Amino acid sequence: MELQVEARNLEIRKVWQDKIDEEKTRLERHHAGFIHHLRVTIEGTSSHREGGYEVRVVASIPNDTVVVKRKGEKVVPLLVDAFNTLGLQLKELQRKRRQSYKVQPEVATSAGGEGVVKSIFPFESYGFIVTPQGQEIYFHENALKDVAINQLSEGDGVRFGEAQGDKGPCAAWVKLAK
Repeated sequence: MELQVEARNLEIRKVWQDKIDEEKTRLERHHAGFIHHLRVTIEGTSSHREGGYEVRVVASIPNDTVVVKRKGEKVVPLLVDAFNTLGLQLKELQRKRRQSYKVQPEVATSAGGEGVVKSIFPFESYGFIVTPQGQEIYFHENALKDVAINQLSEGDGVRFGEAQGDKGPCAAWVKLAK
């Protein structure tokens, strides 16, 4: 993680830099590899009272940027609060991203069935299953369990879990019938 520390209208004190380094280490431990760039800006403000500060922490992550701002009279507590808030926001973003990649529950528990491999296109990595009712189900080689696409032949009996794809029914998983 790349770290950039900026000061505006003041000089960075050693105790502030130490706190920033400590918080950066904690972020790296909890969010390893997630944050690409971290920028911390400490600004001396005169807007509220003399001696007021604004701390801004900006984290660049894949496809997003997280910004936390805090204003107050003492820098170290502002840094702690800003980094804690940033940590919580990153944790929530990671949780949401993990959820979006999970298979939806209705897909995982959807009705399955048995069928026969109707056609297979190993070089294009897909094929079709036909059910006893005559319905065609698309499958991709990534859905195959315990068998490779080049081991399948037209006419092989299979069991599958049905899901709804972008263009109609598809197989979430496919196994050879035994």
